[in-house]
Amino acid sequence: MKKALIICARGMSSSVIAKKTTEFFQKKGVEIEFDATSATQGAAEIAKDQYDLYLVSPQTKMYFANLEKAAIKQNKPIVNIPPQAYVPIPMGIEKMAKVVNE
Repeated sequence: MKKALIICARGMSSSVIAKKTTEFFQKKGVEIEFDATSATQGAAEIAKDQYDLYLVSPQTKMYFANLEKAAIKQNKPIVNIPPQAYVPIPMGIEKMAKVVNE
């Protein structure tokens, strides 16, 4: 099973997005699990190398450069989530799925 980590300001809104995105992929028969963490814990989580993909929320894009350095060390992809994909409604989750599949 693949794992992805969403990094946001405090890990609260990303927890909702992570749950809904995991459910979306499960319904499609795709085994990928999403977790969430705060921006302050992001680099430490990346250093643990437990995820296949890292996603940075729109409100924490100012941390992207530092988080990207940590992801490069682990040879793992990291992307900024566009604002329209960071909405816990069906249309937003579908856009998040497209980000993940790119």
